[in-house]
Parts: sequence; structure tokens; C-alpha cells
Amino acid sequence: MEKVRIGAVVAEFNYDITQMMLKLAEEHAKFLGSEITKVVPVPGVFDMPLAIKKLLEDDNIDAVITLGAVIEGATDHDQIVAQHASRKIADLALEYDKPVALGISGPSMTRLEAHQRVDYAKRAVEAAVKMYRRLKKL
Repeated sequence: MEKVRIGAVVAEFNYDITQMMLKLAEEHAKFLGSEITKVVPVPGVFDMPLAIKKLLEDDNIDAVITLGAVIEGATDHDQIVAQHASRKIADLALEYDKPVALGISGPSMTRLEAHQRVDYAKRAVEAAVKMYRRLKKL
């Protein structure tokens, strides 16, 4: 089976959580016979779309995963960040005809809940690989 070359866009905000997510993603990609070939750190989830776009323009990247944790704060900022980022991420997948998997946990979660959801990284890799392989069959 063809090795899927994955680009990962990883938020630096909540670094302790996102680095665990990246490690899990790399391990799971290898388990699936694929590889994360490029990692792009960005300041936060809201900053992801431009980096995703650059990866999607790269012919050596088959799919992109996003890794981040949007933790609830004192305002509704977490809702705005998650909503706008996820909408733009979906738009980029459609624009470039490549899978972009959402490995962002939140919003409305505590730091403890974010730690409990680091496995979203594995889900993102799984989705990216499945979508790439299924789209190749169309």
C-alpha cells in the first residue's frame, strides 16, 4: 500500500499538549504505513490556515493534519478561534483537493480535558490516510 506523505501543522499554544499530540501522530502514521514528512509549528490554532495552504501547495505532501488544543477561557474567545479555524481548514481542503484532517480538540474544555483528548492526533492521522487512499480510488 502506498505511503501517504503527511504534513502536520502544530499549534505552539498549549505546547505541552500539542507536543504529545505530535508524538502520537508520528507513531500512528508509521503504524499505518505512512509518514509525517513535514512539521510546521504555528503560534496558535487561529494561525493554522496559511501554513496549511503552503503545505497543500507542496507536491510532496499528500494530506495535512492539524494539531491543537483550544481551551476555555474567561471569554468566548475559544469558540471564535475554533469555529473560524475549522471553517477555513475545511475550505482549504476543498480548494486544493487534498485531505486536511482536524486534530484540534475543543472549544469549551478544561486543560485536564485537553490532556485526556491528545488521542485526537491519532484520529486526525487516521482520517487523513483514509481520505487520501479513498480519494485515489475515485
